[in-house]
Amino acid sequence: MEAAPPYAGEGPHALWHVSEDPTLARFEPRGEFVWAIDTRHTPLYWFPRDCPRATFWANSSTSGRDVERFLGGDALQRVHVIEPGWVTRMHATRVFAYRMPEETFERWDGFWVSRVAVDAIERMELGDLAELHSAAGIELRTDPGLLRLWEDVAASTLDFSGIRLRNARLAS
Repeated sequence: MEAAPPYAGEGPHALWHVSEDPTLARFEPRGEFVWAIDTRHTPLYWFPRDCPRATFWANSSTSGRDVERFLGGDALQRVHVIEPGWVTRMHATRVFAYRMPEETFERWDGFWVSRVAVDAIERMELGDLAELHSAAGIELRTDPGLLRLWEDVAASTLDFSGIRLRNARLAS
């Protein structure tokens, strides 16, 4: 998997765990792992936890047709799509990013995992999640037919990530 395009204000590489819980300090493995995401892919978690979202961007194999269709002709654009009912929560939900020490983490299927407990290095409140997307230059769209869109994206030549799609409403 290729990395997503950079975003405005991205900052240096780091590993992060994102949560609505402001009280976390020590992270114990869930199952086998403590999960983290790198800075480039942290925007995939700039959402309320249960918010279904389809996120997508071009890679080196993306067709020009798909760049036009899904990205408005801009191969460097990142697009995140939610259902309209989540917009208010994007402005109101408090989400925190915890920076993790990298020593015990290893790359695993687009994520980073540690098999041992880790203590967060710092905690940052992310603020208004919709405004965060805007400041980063990541297009935040709404679509009442999120699952239909997801099927189209998954069948395209784009890179993508779909999270909490089981929570999406079935729009007719």
